[in-house]
Amino acid sequence: MTTTIRPTGPLQQGADGAKSRTYDVCVNSRHVGRIQIATDPRFGPAVGRIEGLRIEEADRGRGRGTVAALAAEEVLRGWGSGEVRVTVPADADAALRMAGALGYVERSRTMVKQLPPVPPELPAGTTGRPMTAEEYASWRAKAVEGYARDWIERGTDEARARAMSEREHGELLPGGAATEGAHLMVLEERGRAVGSLWVARAPASAPTEEREEREEREEREEPGGGGYIYDVLVADEHRGRAHGRSLMLLAERVALADGMNTIGLHVYADNTPAARLYDSLGYRATRHHLVKRLL
Repeated sequence: MTTTIRPTGPLQQGADGAKSRTYDVCVNSRHVGRIQIATDPRFGPAVGRIEGLRIEEADRGRGRGTVAALAAEEVLRGWGSGEVRVTVPADADAALRMAGALGYVERSRTMVKQLPPVPPELPAGTTGRPMTAEEYASWRAKAVEGYARDWIERGTDEARARAMSEREHGELLPGGAATEGAHLMVLEERGRAVGSLWVARAPASAPTEEREEREEREEREEPGGGGYIYDVLVADEHRGRAHGRSLMLLAERVALADGMNTIGLHVYADNTPAARLYDSLGYRATRHHLVKRLL
């Protein structure tokens, strides 16, 4: 029996050139599942996504999903994609094994922590306070540049990365430091500013790609209305003194004071020190964001 994918409707094309299409997964003419394929609207056809793949339970374990994913990759090659990305829930063991067998590697992960009932204590001599307006202006410029630099270092066109970073910061902080639900904090050690923190309420329901309408919202926000840590920064001259851990504890205190009971974050797979810190603080992975180069 032959597994194929067949379009369920016409190709959808956006004004920005993004494409998407849904396909039935079929064995001969029998429907056994469905798969959604798209290009990322931020990057044009260069980056494709498998946004959903489901095989009916009775047909699982027979290689149907593997064939469907490979067929989706061929579609994306035809659309001009040089890589494909997929997000897999951390508890979807079979999907993670299949992705690994197909050559996907982890790019990043979303993590979440159930907050304790009692706020954690900060180290002696360490306190947190809200940013001043002057500090916010300086912080925002650095945050926009840093986020853009992250994308540039991962192959995004410089102009596109900078425009995307500026747009997203504007969307998330429309009121600046006074944006409702956002907490822009400064960590001080014995009166000296040593780092900064941006924590806010995540949406009450999960958006769709790029945070899921655009991929980065999915990566940077944990659904459920809990807290989300958007940015943690230790000043260069104060690194190596455990201030990163102190900032994470401050984030928990801020979230608890605002009535949140969970807190989430996003970390790149190559940021080993940060991932170890989050593990040690009790964060657990909820989604893995995987990537594969298309040859």
